[in-house]
Amino acid sequence: MVEVSSPALNKSVILNRIIGKIKGHNSGPTMVFFGGIHGNETAGVFALNHVFNKLNPKDISGTLYAITGNTQALKQNKRYLKNDLNRLWFKERINSIKSKSDLNYEEQELLELHALVHQIIEAESGPFYFIDFHTTSSKTIPFITINDALINRKFSSLFPVPIVLGIEEYLEGPLLSYINQLGYVSLGFESGQHDEKDAVINSQAFIYLSLVYAKAMKAESVIGFQMHYKQLQEQSYNIQDAFEVTYLHRVKPEDHFKMVNGFRSFEKIEKKMVLANDINGEIISKHNGRIFMPLYQKIGEEGFFIIQPIKPFFLKLSEFLRRIKFDSFLVALPGVSWEDKHKHVLRVNLKTAKFMAKSFFHLLGYRSQKIDATHLRLSNRERASKNSMYKNEDWY
Repeated sequence: MVEVSSPALNKSVILNRIIGKIKGHNSGPTMVFFGGIHGNETAGVFALNHVFNKLNPKDISGTLYAITGNTQALKQNKRYLKNDLNRLWFKERINSIKSKSDLNYEEQELLELHALVHQIIEAESGPFYFIDFHTTSSKTIPFITINDALINRKFSSLFPVPIVLGIEEYLEGPLLSYINQLGYVSLGFESGQHDEKDAVINSQAFIYLSLVYAKAMKAESVIGFQMHYKQLQEQSYNIQDAFEVTYLHRVKPEDHFKMVNGFRSFEKIEKKMVLANDINGEIISKHNGRIFMPLYQKIGEEGFFIIQPIKPFFLKLSEFLRRIKFDSFLVALPGVSWEDKHKHVLRVNLKTAKFMAKSFFHLLGYRSQKIDATHLRLSNRERASKNSMYKNEDWY
């Protein structure tokens, strides 16, 4: 058990690893909600605790889980203690941690959560939905982040908030990237600034909408369903566009990085604008676009992102190309091959890659590039997706 405090609500709660589990009276989806993967982001934890205490199993179809993330960091209201728990979820790191005898707090948390996720998948039936709640250190409108698979896009498009694609190409080891590689719908909801009350309210609204959209509840069973929808619509200023991450400024502690005060996520920026300062002086934007998740806390490796809106034409084109599995033709090109028989990963010779635009691979669903001496390693979320599990859902 752990005591978690919310500066926004000026209250504390004592929670177990599983905040709540509700087995509905009817068959339906399995929905797994995470809160507090970062220990200073408590809005999702309090929202889940509030909603799960109000839900009636008679109104539920399927099975619902609400899970705490980094319990030790939550106890101290710190992002993490030794390692960022949301950067450990990749196969090599998990296997390495499993082989260790002396584990730090985050490594212990990882193994517990990893075992719990797989227990749920083995014990429950689909369709599965995994939703991870976060907040940001800067002012922001609520938004969704997803790995760029069509099942994620389609489910996320039901919510009245903007969607940001492609962040997995810049971050190694997020929880949701791991789950998406297993083939399931997985999305992150960033509900607001860390210690704002609206971040809790937005998270509650998102939980109720997701229950209805996944058909775990009927809209008429949710008191104030339209009010929850309007809450997110107004908080996001009616922005429902899709954006793509195009740049990340990475930072290290010795950089003494400091954002210029006052930026908020989705704010428009111009080329040559001063965005931050570090030990080397001013950090000037090399792009026009929108600032995204500027860092206003001491801990973190991502100083800021820059995002660009995606034109609807390219979203539709990418869907078409993925549905016909156009990427199958790429292996006919010299220097391009499948990494293994599962056909989820392309190996591309660097000599070939220089003639192929990064945006072209994005259209086909390939991201998370890992470079060795001679090749690019391109992972495809689309081919891993368990589309057959969701094909009968209304949103699909």
